[in-house]
Amino acid sequence: MRNKTQQLALGAMLTALALGLSTMENMFPVTAVIPLPGVKLGLANIVTVFALYRLGSKQALSILIARCLLGSLFAGNFSALLYSLLGGIVAMLVMIGLKHLQRLSIFGVSIGGAAGHNIGQIAAACITLGNTAVLGYLPILLGVSLITGTITGLVSSLMFRAMQNIRLGHA
Repeated sequence: MRNKTQQLALGAMLTALALGLSTMENMFPVTAVIPLPGVKLGLANIVTVFALYRLGSKQALSILIARCLLGSLFAGNFSALLYSLLGGIVAMLVMIGLKHLQRLSIFGVSIGGAAGHNIGQIAAACITLGNTAVLGYLPILLGVSLITGTITGLVSSLMFRAMQNIRLGHA
């Protein structure tokens, strides 16, 4: 994107979309279907993956941080801010690193991001609780990352396909 105004507008739109998806996901907890504490689909991460590939790492990180801050502000849940920020930043750093691997697709990057997010959240739990007892739960969360990361990667790739069709006038 060459035009700074267009880039800013797209960043604002993606931030709003990520915030909306995050809010929607909090209204329908996955734990009702999958009885594992802390498990979420990570719908807002679809936007993060898309932004990373479309806008680059700096703007994707800005969108992620804005979503975390605004989400905790709107929900009035500042205790979740550490979990959200630490999980999101670790996920972003992992995805930035993995994106540079030529043979790794958006699915691999997304799965790595989901795993990074869970590692960051377990780190936040260790900090909050003041002990490492929750580390035993990490293998379960990493297993779930395979599923959630695949879903996020799939939807992100579908967004790219839809954007291509819109840009070319095929939609």
